[in-house]
Amino acid sequence: MSEMKMPRIMISAPNSGSGKTTIVCGILKALMNQGKRVAAFKSGPDYIDPMFHSKVIGAKSRNLDIFMLGKDTVRYLAAKNAQTVDISVFEGAMGFYDGMGKTSECSAYDLAVTCDVPVILVVNARGAALSIAATINGFKNFRPDSHVVGAILNNVNPMTYMFYKNVIEEETGVKLVGYFPIMQDCNFESRHLGLVTAEEIGDLQQIVDRLATQAAKSIDFEAVLELANNAAPLQYDDVAITEIAHPRIAVAQDKAFCFYYQDALDLFTELGATIVPFSPTNDAHLPECEGLFLGGGYPELYAKELEANTTMLADIKAHITAKKPCYAECGGFMYLLERYKDESNTYNWVGAIEGESALTKKLTRFGYIHLTAQKDNLLCKAGEGINAHEFHYSDSTNNGTSFAAAKASGKGAWECAVTSDTLYAGYPHLHLWGNVEFAKNFVKKCAQVK
Repeated sequence: MSEMKMPRIMISAPNSGSGKTTIVCGILKALMNQGKRVAAFKSGPDYIDPMFHSKVIGAKSRNLDIFMLGKDTVRYLAAKNAQTVDISVFEGAMGFYDGMGKTSECSAYDLAVTCDVPVILVVNARGAALSIAATINGFKNFRPDSHVVGAILNNVNPMTYMFYKNVIEEETGVKLVGYFPIMQDCNFESRHLGLVTAEEIGDLQQIVDRLATQAAKSIDFEAVLELANNAAPLQYDDVAITEIAHPRIAVAQDKAFCFYYQDALDLFTELGATIVPFSPTNDAHLPECEGLFLGGGYPELYAKELEANTTMLADIKAHITAKKPCYAECGGFMYLLERYKDESNTYNWVGAIEGESALTKKLTRFGYIHLTAQKDNLLCKAGEGINAHEFHYSDSTNNGTSFAAAKASGKGAWECAVTSDTLYAGYPHLHLWGNVEFAKNFVKKCAQVK
C-alpha cells in the first residue's frame, strides 16, 4: 500500500443542471490564473465534461468510474495523474448520491468516499432563502460519511449571499466558500448525448475567461485551498505496467470521433505503442500504422463529409480487409458499416462490416453493462469479460453476436459486437483499465503485423 499527499476537492450538486460544469470550468481557470498546477477528474463515464476541463486547463482530464474500473484502479489512477500538480478538482456526475438503480453505488458520493475527497456542494439557490440550509443539511447528513464540508450558492446576487451566509453556516456546520450570479451568456449548449463538445463552442475560451473572472471575485479560494489541503493522504496500490511491443496505433481524433478515455490511450503508450492521431473527416489517407482505433463521437453530424472522403474510406477498408487489427466502438462501429441513414439521405461509409445504422427518436441503450465474450476475438478469449457502458440514440441492422451483454442490475441481456481475431467493433464503450489484458492483447496483435 502506497500513500501520497494529494490536495483535492470534489464539486458536486443535488442534481444535474445545478451549474457544476460551468462553475468547475471557472474554478479550474481561476486556479491556473493563480499559477496553480491543476488536475481534473470526472466521476462516471461521461466523455464531454472532461473535454471542457482539458480545453480549460491545457492538460487531459481523466474519468474515474468505479463500475468500469473498480475502486483499487480508481485510487491508483487518481494518484498517478496527480503526481505533479498542486490541486486536483473532481467533478461529480448527476446528483451527489445518484448511483446505479436505487442505490448510491458508483455515484459521486461513492467516489468521494473511495478517494476520501472533501466535497463542495453547488446549490442552485435561485428563489430560495433559509431553505438553502435545509438542502445542504440534508445532503451533509444523508450519509454519516458524506464528506460534504463546503458549499457554493449558484444564481444568487452578492447581497443575498452575504445576507444568508452566516445563518446557513450556523444551521449546517458547512462553510460557504462563495457564490456565482446568474450568467446567461456563459451557458453551454446541449444535444442528445449531453453538452455539445468543447471543440464546437467557438468562444469557449472567452466564456471560460468570464467564468474565471467571476470566480476570482466571488469564490473564496483561500478557503477552497484550505479544504483541499486538509484532505487525508490518498492510499492506493501501485500497478506495474511494462512495455511489451512497439506498434503504431492510428487513433481517429476530430469533431466526428472524439470520445476517448485518456488513461486508456496512455495505457497503450505505457505498453510500448505509439499513438498516431488522424482525422477521418479531413485527412486524405490513413497514416502508416499497424493498428487502428476508432472511438465514439458524433459521426452522424458529419455524415456528408465522411462520405466525401473516399480515399480515407478506402484506406480504412483496406486496413481491415488486410487483417490488420482494428478496435472500433459506438460511432467508430457505425462508421465501419456500409451505410448511415438520416431522415432524408443515405450516406455510404467504410463498408468493412455489412449493415447500416440510423438515429432513433429515443435512447436505444443507456447504462452500465457487463460484457462476456462468446468466442475468441481480438481483445480476449471466450468467457473473458469487461465492464462497459452504452449511451446511444442510433441503432444498426447488424449489432453483432460476439459478446453477451448484461445490465449491471442483472435484468436484461442481449448480444453485441462484430469480432474476429483482428477486429472488435460494437456499440459498447470500454475503459481498457477495466481489464488491462484487453489492451495488452490489442497491442500484441498490432505488433504481429509490424
